[in-house]
Amino acid sequence: MPYETCNGASLYFEDNGDGTPIVFLPGVMTGVRFFAHQLADLPPDHRIVALDYRGHGRSEKTETGHTVPGYADDLQTFLDRRDLDDIVLVGWSMGALVAWEYVDRFGTDRVQGLVDVDMSASAFAWDDYEHGNNDLARLIGTIELVQTDQAALIEGLVDAAFKELPSPRTRTLVLDELTRTPPPVKSAILFDYTMRDYRDTLPGIELPTLVCAGADEKWRTVAAVRDVADRIPNAEFELFENSGHCITLEEPERFNRILATFVDGL
Repeated sequence: MPYETCNGASLYFEDNGDGTPIVFLPGVMTGVRFFAHQLADLPPDHRIVALDYRGHGRSEKTETGHTVPGYADDLQTFLDRRDLDDIVLVGWSMGALVAWEYVDRFGTDRVQGLVDVDMSASAFAWDDYEHGNNDLARLIGTIELVQTDQAALIEGLVDAAFKELPSPRTRTLVLDELTRTPPPVKSAILFDYTMRDYRDTLPGIELPTLVCAGADEKWRTVAAVRDVADRIPNAEFELFENSGHCITLEEPERFNRILATFVDGL
């Protein structure tokens, strides 16, 4: 299996096809298998790259480095090692935060476009932010479940992530990915990503951006995701009526078609 050592951690990745590199960044506690339909089915004239963060998926389970800025640092090293330029960054859920953090820290010299798949500017319910879905009590409860009853946590996540119950095959894929992240890593990154706030960062992003929202989102509203498109100057918005949070698995054909059109238009 392919690995790159980035900042002391061995990171698993998949890299298929040729053409414009599209780099997929997973959500919190998940891995590259959430992009199985993109790795397999996007047109072959696109180079599809998907990366497992440290501590996630098939990457090395390090004790440290589990912050959104830390994952952005790993991404920068990975892009250097793989000699990837003129890329499109596709961030699903927390992956969008990693993409925004990357652009904020390292600029846009090697990035030509961004895609936000169902993520708001912040997950936290700040007093001056109407779109946050996570308050302190809920965050504490989630982290407590990580440490005391992972099975209940994962079952709850799977049930909430889809508009309709996933097929047995998809459910197995999701359960497998979620169980690969150890509890200490889950606790660290859940807290860090929840408390991040990119409202001030988004207006400064001048890259063409595609923002995708699932209509039956159970964690955040469509309005919360549309708010991202409203904050980024050069953004377009797509609503996926038959999806919850896992658009890449729930509507893969439509997502792939819209993504390919966006990338080809850059």
